[in-house]
Formats: sequence, structure tokens, C-alpha cells
Amino acid sequence: MSSIQFFEEEFFKLDSRTSAILKSEITRITGCFVSDLDIVNTFSPKKNEINFLGFKNLIQNGEIIVLNMNIAEYRNLSKIIATYLKLDFQSEILSQLSHHSTPKRPVCFISDEYHEYVTDTDADFFSQSREAKCINIVATQSYTSILNALNNTHTTKVIVQNLINKLWFRTDDIFTIEDAQKQIGRAEKEKFSKTISENSSETKFNYITNTLNSYHSNLSESINSYTQNDFIYDTNFFTQELQTFSCLAFLSTGYNIISPQKLHLTPYFSKKYH
Repeated sequence: MSSIQFFEEEFFKLDSRTSAILKSEITRITGCFVSDLDIVNTFSPKKNEINFLGFKNLIQNGEIIVLNMNIAEYRNLSKIIATYLKLDFQSEILSQLSHHSTPKRPVCFISDEYHEYVTDTDADFFSQSREAKCINIVATQSYTSILNALNNTHTTKVIVQNLINKLWFRTDDIFTIEDAQKQIGRAEKEKFSKTISENSSETKFNYITNTLNSYHSNLSESINSYTQNDFIYDTNFFTQELQTFSCLAFLSTGYNIISPQKLHLTPYFSKKYH
């Protein structure tokens, strides 16, 4: 009923230029849904073939929805669908909090190549989702990839700081490395310095070899140790020391933060699983 009222009382009364702009944008967004027969059959099925009735029913029944679209083949469409799905999911989760109802079932949001689908609203959602018993698991190439997608440093930092548990793999991205170093913190590290000096009481110049020859000389060497407050993991650790299938883990038990440490991961295709 509200949709009918919108068209009768607002849309049809719009200025012709405004109406034309809206129609143009709607056509641009929806055009990709009718450009391919497989896409039409997938997203505009017959009424008796509809199997997704919204996230409310999905969450209540403990079901899983997976978006499997090749972003290289369906770049614009995959981003549109992923964004709509994510916003619909976030809206349903947060609506439970607005109704002051305790979520009956924990839910999980998982996204690979997260920087391709990140939006500004994620910052607000991640900050409130824990109360709604929602677990967020995202994987991205680097923090700079998220920043490049959002073009907003503040929003990027809010998203990153709301992801408590982090696994940092080998990276050359300085923004990611510096943020990880600051979060892990500093420690007193022992440093060493070595000095070698030579003293000579008599030195003569050899005109044949064009060199200085020292007589009655002595050598002295001194080694000093001192402490310096420095990052626990330096830049070389992130760029060179992390091998494939290894990472630096920053994890929480829910009550305490586990001391950051290097982990070796076993891939699912490893012989250990067969």
C-alpha cells in the first residue's frame, strides 16, 4: 500500500526533468538484470520457483544463503546484488535491536575479497552487530584496498577497529603494516653497537706503494648494549619473514587478548587432510 501511495502522491507529481533522471538511473541499474537469459531466470523466476523469501525467514530457519557470482564476468551485477543482499541482511539484524528483542540465533556474515563489496554503512553495522550476536568474517587484500573503495580514511579505520580478531598475512602495504604495528604495540628491545679503533705512535708514507705504514700501533674494540623502545614486529617481518600459509595472529578469547604470535596454517588441500 505504501508503494502505491508513493507513486500516486509523489512520483507522478515530480517535475518532468527529475522524473526523466530517475527513470534513466533505474533503467541503468535494472538493465543488467534483463541482458542475459540466465540472469533473468535466476533473479526473476516464476512465482512457484521462488526459494528466497527474505532474511527473516532464513534466519529463523537457520539456513544459509551463498552469493556465487564471478565478479570478472558479472562485475556490475555482482556488486549490485552483493550490496543489496548485504544491506538487507544488515537491516534485518539491526531491526531486532530496534524492537528490543533478544536474537534467538547467532548469525554470521562471511565475505571474501571484501574490498569489492565494502560500503560506508558497514562501519555502523560492525559497531552494533556484536549486540545482535552477529559474527563478521571478512578477507581483503589490504587496508589500502578498503580505503581505495571507500575513499574515506575515518570510515576505513572504524571498520578495521571493529574487527577484533585479525590475521595478517605477508604484505607490502605500508598502511596495513603500520596499523598492525601500532595495534600490537612496542617493547623494549636490546640493541648492540660495536666500535673498532686503531692508534699509532708513528706513521710513515711509503712512496713506492703510495700507502701509509703504521708502527707501534694498537687496536681496540668496544661492544655496547642498550635498550630501545621499538615495534614488537618490524616491517621486515611483514614483508619478508611471513611465508605462504603463515600469518601473524591477533586473537581474543572474548575476555582477554592472546599475545600476538606467528601461526602456521594448514590449507584444506594439504596431504594432512587426506
